[in-house]
Amino acid sequence: MSLSRRAPTCLILAAGVTLSALLFHPACRRESDGGGNAQKLRLAVIPMGTTHEFWKAIHAGAKKAADETGVEIIWKGPLKEDDRNEQVQIVETMIDAGVDALILTPLDDRALMAPVAEAKARGIPTVIFNTALKGGDFIAYVSTDNWKGGVLAAERIGELMQGRGKLILIRIIEGVEGNRQREEGFLETIRTRFPAIEILSDNQYAGITTETAYQTTENLLARFHDVEAIFTPNESTTFGCLRALQDPVRMGYDSVRAAVAHLRREPHESRIDTGVFLATPENMHQPDIRRLLIPDLTILER
Repeated sequence: MSLSRRAPTCLILAAGVTLSALLFHPACRRESDGGGNAQKLRLAVIPMGTTHEFWKAIHAGAKKAADETGVEIIWKGPLKEDDRNEQVQIVETMIDAGVDALILTPLDDRALMAPVAEAKARGIPTVIFNTALKGGDFIAYVSTDNWKGGVLAAERIGELMQGRGKLILIRIIEGVEGNRQREEGFLETIRTRFPAIEILSDNQYAGITTETAYQTTENLLARFHDVEAIFTPNESTTFGCLRALQDPVRMGYDSVRAAVAHLRREPHESRIDTGVFLATPENMHQPDIRRLLIPDLTILER
């Protein structure tokens, strides 16, 4: 998108996730059956989508942990992050295939309640990561503090705007709790700490693709000519802006490690917070921040 005026400040908050600990399940006998015929544990890792770089980083972390622990992960998710029916079908297929555990991030907080309950009834433990699911049929929920991520982004953009000016927030899609937490944490912080900043729009949803996000942004900029800053809370809603990131590689890695520990009756944490980090032009070349901005995905090529 080409603009003749000065481009507004942008922040992107990429959802961060962790796959987590799993209840001990009889299938872990696969690893200890006699006769030298032991089979690997199979863990189904089901993301919200598979297109964005964020999910590829999750995959890389999960695969690294699987390689280290000698288990197999089955990576399968919808192509797009708004296909609830496909995600439900994938979960049901994995249950019927008899995987040892499910590790998944639900597209909304209700659609997967019945499949997860069915998995529990069949003795297959489930870990929810990144976004919340209603009910209590899963054994762990692993996520970053999404509210805090929104707060950090608001503090940064409020400082950049020197506490005054005009701002737009572009939402992603309805029904995803992690996204909502980031958006609301951002808005509350702006309203309470930077009351002189005017929020021109906070109710427009950009959808889950870069193309729909561009359309939404163009429409908003055509409507509001004097906007000075835009907050976009995930990868698809903006690209190449300042980013407040969670660590997807570490989340995939920690989640599989925790899952394997639980299946093998080893100690593990049931709630893992992977932290929130703010990337700025000043720190973007530091090794820890650069690793978040440009994750190493070469493990997926092996």
